[in-house]
Amino acid sequence: MELKELREKSVEELSGLLKLWRETMRGLRFSAYAKQLKNIRELRNAKKLVARILTVMKEKINSVKPKK
Repeated sequence: MELKELREKSVEELSGLLKLWRETMRGLRFSAYAKQLKNIRELRNAKKLVARILTVMKEKINSVKPKK
């Protein structure tokens, strides 16, 4: 998922995506430890996507706060 696509989503949608990708990352991690995962890069990409989602969420939350 592109950063541009993430910035177009609302905080609620990002929260749902975050939950989904954290569960996906959990499954990938278990598969990797059980030597069932053939492409370890999937886990790396999932981690990066979770970090991107968190970054965009924090940007949106911080921009909504009223300035004094």
